[in-house]
Amino acid sequence: MSKMQGKVALVSGGAEGIGAAVARLIVAEGGSVMLGDVQLDKAQALAAELGERAAATHLDVRDLTQWEAAVAVTQARFGKLTVLCNIAGISEPGTITDGTLDVWQRTIDINLHGPFYGMRTAIPAMVASGEKCAIVNIGSMIALRPASFVAAYSASKTGLRGLTQSAALDCAEKGLPIRVNMVHPGAIRTPMYERYQFSGADTPENIEANFAATHPMNRIGEPDEVARAVVFLASDDASFTTGCDLTVDGGGSIRS
Repeated sequence: MSKMQGKVALVSGGAEGIGAAVARLIVAEGGSVMLGDVQLDKAQALAAELGERAAATHLDVRDLTQWEAAVAVTQARFGKLTVLCNIAGISEPGTITDGTLDVWQRTIDINLHGPFYGMRTAIPAMVASGEKCAIVNIGSMIALRPASFVAAYSASKTGLRGLTQSAALDCAEKGLPIRVNMVHPGAIRTPMYERYQFSGADTPENIEANFAATHPMNRIGEPDEVARAVVFLASDDASFTTGCDLTVDGGGSIRS
């Protein structure tokens, strides 16, 4: 397997969930990966498991200086940076009227400012590599079909969709060899999903059934299903694809 042969990726949120699945697949496909996460111990443990083509660094995506350090350490460790996967994100409940200002600020900082800082920092490094490069941002089916009960999350992912397309146009119009695309997952079985959905009084089984019912395929997804979409867009198999919305949501974004 060599879809990512010679590629060097920086993956935010790489310690667990979708980020960890993406990191595993990048290495399996012949690439190298720097895991950026606030959960440094978990990221380091995964890097050790993946071997010499993986490493970890502390990355709070809300901090531009930490992005600059993460890009620099990736270049120092692997010699270049050719792929950025903006996966770190949060989802907390709250409507426009009852959501707290703390939730709003935290969500926008992580889900929208984080990828902006990442792309702003990574693009010059990618240009310096002299190679074909790719950025993949993680959106949500909520970016395509916003929901009232997660107002901040809806705003952050809808905003990220616009930012992704703006970056794709900017790179293409400047003749930069950098494609920028977006993957929109539905409900995925990750630690974030479990923390968010299973914290109430209802049973995990009932909550999962309720979420599955919002997806026409009548189930929630698995991290590796999202990872395959991310790695496709990060690879040269998607060489004529930029500004794309790729849904991995069991039809959730088109449900009636």
